[in-house]
Amino acid sequence: METTSAFGRILVGADGSENSKKAVGIAVSLAKRCGAELTVVHVITRPAYPIAGNEGIDASDYFAEVRKESKEWMDDAVRLAESNGVKASGQVLESDSILKAILDYAAKDRVDLIVLGTRGLSNFKRLLIGSVSSGVVNHAECSVLVVR
Repeated sequence: METTSAFGRILVGADGSENSKKAVGIAVSLAKRCGAELTVVHVITRPAYPIAGNEGIDASDYFAEVRKESKEWMDDAVRLAESNGVKASGQVLESDSILKAILDYAAKDRVDLIVLGTRGLSNFKRLLIGSVSSGVVNHAECSVLVVR
């Protein structure tokens, strides 16, 4: 299908949360309407402190389990897109910064639109979007849609 809109390549950031599931649904719908390709991205962050310690958790076991869980719900998102006729792929990225990983991937892949979920009202009783969403909105070189 030839792309006839400004959004030929859409990236959706997903973390398995309810907000990210909403973002995936919106991204699939937009990709279908625009004839766009969809990439589902999840970023696994490296902890700032050692995992192994008093709990006896092995770092390789931790990352293997996180990758496995990420792949399961990412594959679900890709299947949803494909069942709606959208060409889709999934990418698990590892980085110290979720924000940097998403921005770098979007720039490298020449993404036209980034779709992300956000959180609700903060304790300050004003509308705030999550730190990753806020950073992407402020620093992305392409359009960004934040889904509530």
